[in-house]
Amino acid sequence: MPQFSYKARRRTGEVVEGILEVADRSAALMQIERLGLFPVAVDATRAGAAAAAASVERSSARTKRDWQAALPPSLRALFSRKRKPKLQELATFTQQLANLLQSGMPLTVALNSMTHLETRGISSDVSKELRQQVMEGRSLSDAMSKQPRIFSDLYINMVRAGESSGALVEVLRRMADHFERFAQVQAKFSSALIYPAFVTVVGGAIMFFFMTYMLPKFMSIFQGMNVQLPIMTQMLVKISHLLSGWWWAIAGSIVLAVFVFKRFQATPDGQRRVDLWKMSAPLFGKVVKLNIFGQFASTLGTLLDNGVPVLTALKITEQVMPNCIVKEAIAKTREEVTDGKTIAQPLARSKVFPQLMVDLVKIGEDTGDVPGALKNVADTYENELSIALRVMTNMIEPIMIIIMALGVGFLLMSVLSAMFAITSNIAR
Repeated sequence: MPQFSYKARRRTGEVVEGILEVADRSAALMQIERLGLFPVAVDATRAGAAAAAASVERSSARTKRDWQAALPPSLRALFSRKRKPKLQELATFTQQLANLLQSGMPLTVALNSMTHLETRGISSDVSKELRQQVMEGRSLSDAMSKQPRIFSDLYINMVRAGESSGALVEVLRRMADHFERFAQVQAKFSSALIYPAFVTVVGGAIMFFFMTYMLPKFMSIFQGMNVQLPIMTQMLVKISHLLSGWWWAIAGSIVLAVFVFKRFQATPDGQRRVDLWKMSAPLFGKVVKLNIFGQFASTLGTLLDNGVPVLTALKITEQVMPNCIVKEAIAKTREEVTDGKTIAQPLARSKVFPQLMVDLVKIGEDTGDVPGALKNVADTYENELSIALRVMTNMIEPIMIIIMALGVGFLLMSVLSAMFAITSNIAR
């Protein structure tokens, strides 16, 4: 019977080691989990090396017999490609896994159950691959690192910290809450922009239809009466001719402008200018800053609270930030922290982060609870973000109504003034 040496952790975090005589590595993992342990490493001894190699060969043969293996390489790549899941989908997946582990299921059994609890946006193949990797002796964090499209560095490092501390379930629950919070923030942004986008699209479509279809019919009547049209009507006619005769050029110009803007934004200088403009824009700049600072505080606080080292936590937080101005400030902070300084001092010198955040982080450093201070910062900015979004929405609605009223009023006045001119000419 092959022998396997193992290292595992109890739920209390205590490390235990031993040797098992079982048929293969999968059986060794199942036996370890039956003992109520979390496997960290499982290695075949010399006596079990041959059996382990045979197990890997059988697994490889099963993979080759998969139906996707018969496809051409281009199609096989298409079917195997995984899209990046949304935050809500990732939160649901994480919560489901935490619930299964909390119920006492061993990790491989929980991952097997996850294949039947397919989360929207995350296919069951993800859980199957994770289970296979774990059964081959890898840790869950190492298995997740093989799927970077699904699991980010933030996710992987959090899971690794949970495995090291023996508190994987608690870490998963915290991550689920973390992703849930950001999903709610995204939903607030989307809901705040739905009304302006709807009014803009519908209003623009109506005005385009009137200018290109209805107005030419009116103009044909006016021209037959040989009347001098008012200036407003003449302007409207020119705009109508431009839209109806050169719509393709206008559409092409818009597409070209968007393409040029995207290329400019893809450059380092362009991205910096755009991100700086977003933070200083008069209407939604405050909303953007509150969202970014809240995301920074929540991400860094969650990482530190789960035992991730400060430098690693700062690097991961820098990677997930959507704004290059904040990325640069975090990078400088990380360099100064390497020199032995605290987090609050370089944050203050960056002139990017607000004084409230710096003060609360300084208090957290003095009391030895930086994660708690960052959580308070995240909660504060989340509440302020909700208020700022409501204010922005309340300001956008009347602005959109005024703009649409001006456009419709211009159309009506142009047509009515032409009709008044015709009536006056007939009266003479």
